[in-house]
Amino acid sequence: MTLKQLIKACKKNNIQAQRDLYLKYKDDLYVLCLKYCKNVDEAQDNLQDSFIEIFKNIDKYNYDGSFEGWMKRITINKAIDKYKSESFINIIINDDILEDTSIDSNEFQLPLHILLDLIQNLPDRYRLVFNLFELDNYSHKEISNLLSISEGTSKSNLHRAKLILKEKINEINTSQNTLKNHGY
Repeated sequence: MTLKQLIKACKKNNIQAQRDLYLKYKDDLYVLCLKYCKNVDEAQDNLQDSFIEIFKNIDKYNYDGSFEGWMKRITINKAIDKYKSESFINIIINDDILEDTSIDSNEFQLPLHILLDLIQNLPDRYRLVFNLFELDNYSHKEISNLLSISEGTSKSNLHRAKLILKEKINEINTSQNTLKNHGY
């Protein structure tokens, strides 16, 4: 069955087609959920909520653009809605104190799973902004609209996320260098 046929069958509430669609995309969307959720349990809940939303709104998909992109947008929005429903405090920092926090890739060599773990352990607001901006190419204007924060707060949160990541990476590098210097 082609993707278009699968979508049409899902629009007719065909349970087997819905199951097939779920099985086809659950892994990719779960990885996306992990990027935006605090932990595995929250990611699993977000995945389930996302598929409920996808099946509820599949009639609205009009074959313009990527179906995968449409599902990813729903999944990200579900995670953001959960985040926004929790109370939090925005930290606003003036743009003039934001300095370059870029991390030189020559400074470290970390396995991808460690880097992803560092990102996952960022505070919620920083992790969301970092993922939206750096990994999913949203603009600060789009992020500010999604998270109901100012563009300045979005920039500030990205800056803070990068500072935290740089600090953690430096700690790991220092530990690795200490071990190497002691013959380990």
